[in-house]
Amino acid sequence: MTSPEEHQALLAASRALLLPLARLLVARGVPYAQAEESLKTAMVQAAQEAHPDGLPHRLVSRIATITGINRREVTRLTRLQDAPHAEPQRSAASQTFSRWRANPDYLDAQGKPLTLRRQGDAPSFESLARGVTQDVHPRSLLDELLRLGMARLDAETDTVTLIHDAFVPSTDRARMLEFLAHNVGDHLSAAVANVVGPAPRHLERAVFADGLSPRAVAAAQAWVEEAWHKMAADLAPFIEKLIAEEAHEPDSARQQRFRAGLYAFTERDDGAPGAAATASDAPPRTPPAPPGRTTE
Repeated sequence: MTSPEEHQALLAASRALLLPLARLLVARGVPYAQAEESLKTAMVQAAQEAHPDGLPHRLVSRIATITGINRREVTRLTRLQDAPHAEPQRSAASQTFSRWRANPDYLDAQGKPLTLRRQGDAPSFESLARGVTQDVHPRSLLDELLRLGMARLDAETDTVTLIHDAFVPSTDRARMLEFLAHNVGDHLSAAVANVVGPAPRHLERAVFADGLSPRAVAAAQAWVEEAWHKMAADLAPFIEKLIAEEAHEPDSARQQRFRAGLYAFTERDDGAPGAAATASDAPPRTPPAPPGRTTE
C-alpha cells in the first residue's frame, strides 16, 4: 500500500503523463469513450501481469478488486485480450533504411550513407533491399521510401540517395503514431520499471534548465542533434556486429530486444528565472539536486 503522500504524488504524475496523450487524442478527434476503453484494457492487462500465478477461476474477481472495474467488464476485456492478434513488426522499408544507415558496406569513410546505384552488384540499392527481404521486390521498397520522403531517385544517373538521418516518415501519419507508441512506450516502461522494481534497471536520464532565450534553446538543440548523430553512427554498427556474432545461437537464446533513444523538448516557461542546468537521475528515490549542482 502507498502512503497518502505517495498516492497524491502518483495521481499528480499520472495527470502529467496523460495530458500530452489527451492533447494527441483531441487533436485527432478520438472521443473519450474510446480512450476510456483503451485505459480499461491496459488496467486489466497490468493487473493480470501483476498476478501471473493466480488461480484461473479467481482471476476475474482479483482483477476487479485491484482495478475497481466491475466483473462483467473484466470478463469482456479479458476475452478480447485472449483473442489472437498479430504482433506489429518492423516494415521492410524501415529495415532497409536502418541497414543503409548501419551496414559498413553502404557507408562512406565518414560513416555517411552512400549514394547507391539503383541496380547491380553491391553496393547498390538492389543488393541492399535483397539483403533485407526476398519477399518484396527492390523497386517496391524504393517506391515506398520515395513515397515516405526518405530517399531521392536521380533519374538521369539512376542513383538513390538517402535524405534523412532517422526513419520518421512525416508523410505517413499512421507510421509516425507507430513510432510514437514504440519510442515513448519504451521510455515510459523504463521509467516505470525503475520506480516499481527492486532496483533501477534501465538508463533514464535528463538534463534540464529554465529561463533560456530562444537563441540559447536553438544552440542547445543543435548540440543535442550533433550528439545524437555521433551516437547513432557508432551504436547502429555496434549492434549490427553483435547480431552477426550471435547469428549461430538458437532462437531461444536471443529473445531480448533493445532500444536506445534521445529526446529534447522546449516550451515557453513564463516567469521562470534562469537557473543552472541540472541533471536528473532516473531513480526517483534520489532527492533532486539543488540548482547549480549536477547529479550523476
